[in-house]
Amino acid sequence: MNIEHLLKVKAPIADVYRTLTTEKGLAAMWTRDLRVSEDVGGVSEFRFAPDDDKTDMRIDQLVPNQKVVWFCIDSHPEWIGTKISFDLTETAGVTTIILRHMEWRDVTDYYRLCNYHWAMFLLNLKQYCEKGIVST
Repeated sequence: MNIEHLLKVKAPIADVYRTLTTEKGLAAMWTRDLRVSEDVGGVSEFRFAPDDDKTDMRIDQLVPNQKVVWFCIDSHPEWIGTKISFDLTETAGVTTIILRHMEWRDVTDYYRLCNYHWAMFLLNLKQYCEKGIVST
């Protein structure tokens, strides 16, 4: 079972890709307490206050200006073993992002909450890429 979202961003694909693969970009859309690996096989670490929740993502695939894939190795138990992908395409200066959070075991309240939060994080990404607004 997957969570899936589609978002259109009025920004060049290179800007969106950079947002999804750098500390500066991910800090603008997700959390400021992070350490990001920019290499396939590396692990990016994300921390969320006030509960000091953490999420560690192994970088499984980076295709510049096309695709980013993470594999969750540590987080809330329902996230561990799931994959997150961002597929990117650009037409006439508008980048389309398809986010998939894959391999959920069940539809739970936590699944529903995460579905909502992914939508909000994508909105943050849109505001950052289009207007330079840092939302976290």
